[in-house]
Amino acid sequence: MFAESPIKRRKSRQIHVGDVAVGGDAPISVQSMTNTETCDVAATVGQIEALQEAGADIVRVSVPTLEAADAFARIRKQVSVPLVADIHFDYRIALKVAENGVDCLRINPGNIGREDRVRAVVDAAKNKGIPIRIGVNAGSLEKDLQKKYGEPTPEALVESAFRHIDILDKLDFQEFKISLKASDVFTTVAAYRLLANQIDQPLHLGITEAGGFRSGAVKSSVGLGLLLMDGIGDTLRVSLAADPVQEVKVGYDILKSLKLRTRGINFIACPSCSRQNFDVIKTMNELEQRLEDINVPLDVAVIGCVVNGPGEAKEADIGLTGGTPNNLIYEDGKPSHKLKNDALVDHLEDMIRTKARQKEQELANVIAKA
Repeated sequence: MFAESPIKRRKSRQIHVGDVAVGGDAPISVQSMTNTETCDVAATVGQIEALQEAGADIVRVSVPTLEAADAFARIRKQVSVPLVADIHFDYRIALKVAENGVDCLRINPGNIGREDRVRAVVDAAKNKGIPIRIGVNAGSLEKDLQKKYGEPTPEALVESAFRHIDILDKLDFQEFKISLKASDVFTTVAAYRLLANQIDQPLHLGITEAGGFRSGAVKSSVGLGLLLMDGIGDTLRVSLAADPVQEVKVGYDILKSLKLRTRGINFIACPSCSRQNFDVIKTMNELEQRLEDINVPLDVAVIGCVVNGPGEAKEADIGLTGGTPNNLIYEDGKPSHKLKNDALVDHLEDMIRTKARQKEQELANVIAKA
């Protein structure tokens, strides 16, 4: 097994969204977006805090009106996570949130309007040290490009991207990242691959309008996984028609599976069969629900029988192998003690929490010595 990820990431320049580095050698950041009414400040702040608790590095907030820009100012004062303002068409909104402490502007310069308006927004971003995210989406591709290509092809998305990039180039602004999103996996992957070798700015990954929780998670995992395996991607959002907290969890699961980020427990669990000596599925469901609050990276193996159990347990921090008449618990890859099915989950939870506290202390000691 690979102890570390063998992926060689694409070299990109680094920008900062608030205190979060994006690109270069920075970890791939995980983003989500609020789906509350932005003018409902309390609801939006509550959701941002939930996203931050789940591990979101950056949160995007839609700001469709000047009234919402006023609400954004109040939201900004109540949360600590970096915020991206999602803005279309009205340059006045961008100018207002720039004054209100936004950490990144999600705009497409080409739809802001006249050159003087675009220049005003870019000048504000320069003066405040605010990066811009260009967001190209297959669903809002320019009409002339739809006519030229007949449909949102990868080439059409890249051509649209360069229209916006050229505007920023002419205004001598390089602090931007870019996304090329479609709901189709093949279109999205091909578009990013086309663009990746032509610019050095960070790339924000996502499959847009991916679907509900299950189908969207699968589609996003396939598309983002292909790109991440290529070394493409500096920040990502999993777009789900679901609680946005789930977007963060799926995003981390994708990165954990490729050993690009570590957060929380990496469960290794068998799908169970008639050889199982305890109810694997029930055990896993309970453990996942109980241990969502643990952020320390741990490997936990839960295997129902002795066919693969010992091998998987030897690679884990905590391992459980089903056996008759007793199951066998492993700690740090070594057999520790036997355990009956009674209170199995309670015992495992206690062990995992103890191990998490030990790792937290080890990490704190390393930081203190640095």
